Amino acid sequence: MRLRRGRRSTRTGLATLLVLTLGLGLGACTDDGGDPPAPEPTRAAPPVRLLFGVWGNSEEVSAYQAMVDTYNATFEESQVELRSWRDREALADALRAGGKVPDVFLTSRRDLRWLVEQGLTQPVDELLDERGTEFGDNYSRDALRAFSADTRLQCMPYGISPTVVFYNTELVDFERMRNRELPAPSDEDDTRWSFEEFVTAADFATRPRKRVRGVHVEPTLHGLAPFVESGGGSVFNDETEPTSTAFSSDGSREALTRTLELLRNPQLTLTDGQLQRATPQEWFERGRLAMMTGNRSLVPELRRVPGLEFDVMPIPTLGSYATVGDITGLCLSKAAASTAEGADFLVHATSSESVTRVVRAGYLVPANLEVAYSEDFVQPGRLPAHASVFTDSIRALRVPPLLDSWDELETAIRDDIRSLVTSAPELDLEAVTEQIDLDSQRVLDPEFEEPTESPSPSEESAADEE
Repeated sequence: MRLRRGRRSTRTGLATLLVLTLGLGLGACTDDGGDPPAPEPTRAAPPVRLLFGVWGNSEEVSAYQAMVDTYNATFEESQVELRSWRDREALADALRAGGKVPDVFLTSRRDLRWLVEQGLTQPVDELLDERGTEFGDNYSRDALRAFSADTRLQCMPYGISPTVVFYNTELVDFERMRNRELPAPSDEDDTRWSFEEFVTAADFATRPRKRVRGVHVEPTLHGLAPFVESGGGSVFNDETEPTSTAFSSDGSREALTRTLELLRNPQLTLTDGQLQRATPQEWFERGRLAMMTGNRSLVPELRRVPGLEFDVMPIPTLGSYATVGDITGLCLSKAAASTAEGADFLVHATSSESVTRVVRAGYLVPANLEVAYSEDFVQPGRLPAHASVFTDSIRALRVPPLLDSWDELETAIRDDIRSLVTSAPELDLEAVTEQIDLDSQRVLDPEFEEPTESPSPSEESAADEE
């Protein structure tokens, strides 16, 4: 992408030429033939002050600051100040509480609908097109569609964080599995695997005497969603305007039946007691958990663990190649100090050069495909060896519908989802999935009415006697 300021420079040059020409003309018409009075020096307009809002840890924020510093050193018309929050929730909470909206700010797609409905952003498609932004080959259609609403591009896609499987390469040894004629990927460069191979790897890596468990998947909507989608089910009952989840549909139940056979196996997964003592990531870092699901943000932290050898694989396929993840974008405030200068900075921030600076910190999977397939992202010679799994998984990303009630939805069905994995010893899958859909409907369906309880057989017989 290129930042074009040519029109602004042309207008300035033309204005200067007119002033000089007018001054010479006036000088030629003086009565006394003396020197014309010296023109008063023009005062340069002060630069526009823009606020750039992001979230992240100290390393991520430092990368954003370096990008801002480059902009401030290059352009005079505007200067940018960086303000950061610890995570997406903190920034979103600040905006929902009525805090100042940064002129340009990072946001998660899950907050897009609320931002648009509140009128806090302005579309960026025409502004970026005027500045020469090339969307075609640099961004996937899914990324652009994810940040579109009302037929306009509301924010510029910035990051795509697909869920993948992290595995300890000393515990999950595919070569040894193949030598034992166990189901496994065909060779070291094979970055696709089936659910059967995933289950076999969990069993192979589990070592009861060393208290090593095979796998952990978070018992949440986000954690189970890729397995539901891969197995032929659907998370929601509609792709655009859902009124409930679709866990009780035949396809979703079939996918869950297969998935839960693994996740409910107490011999292969972390116990409640283990989860109370440490997080799954901590068990993984200790070499006591062979596999866990996660995203690119874990990479820098895992690299710092002495002796930990790890790699990544995509979500295993139960039927089709699918995953989920978060998509982030950079938005332009509707009340920006200057729409033109804000758009100029947005072009700078999403350029390949700027995204590359942030990518080198190791946390971001960029939506900019030119950077995503570059060595700056892949980082050859560093773990994980198959970093291309992140970018390959983007093609399998299932983009959920735009909702303004994600947090409320996840709270409403959290206990139901957890019971799928943790309730023991028996699971009534039909009853639990119906309850998940009912509880989600309370949040998603504006016309929802609580179902009336059917009378018990004894109550019905008593009524008949009367």
